Amino acid sequence: MKKLNLTLLLVLSISIMSCSSSEVSNEDPVVVDPTAKVTYEKDVKNIINNSCAVSGCHTGSNPPAGILLNTYNQVRSQAENGNLIGRINNGSNPMPPTGLLPGSTRSIIDQWKADGFLEN
Repeated sequence: MKKLNLTLLLVLSISIMSCSSSEVSNEDPVVVDPTAKVTYEKDVKNIINNSCAVSGCHTGSNPPAGILLNTYNQVRSQAENGNLIGRINNGSNPMPPTGLLPGSTRSIIDQWKADGFLEN
């Protein structure tokens, strides 16, 4: 009986440990100060430059999917039509393709949207 209980416990433990979801994050949620407005120049531009335009991905003459992210207007357009925000929050097909950005970074982009895509 003890061997059966031990085996059952082992099987259950392995089953539980193997469960995962790419949509679930263990990160602590980051609270963005609702009184401070997020702007492209102050908050978003560096994220885009370091995560999307790095290695020439969304810059140059032949960017993936034809999506350029060089300027405020280009980034805002992609954010407004849902491409940018949808992909940075997509656990199964994220941008950048190396994996989801940290929750704190994604919350800045979400707050930028909530604040009305301010430039300065």
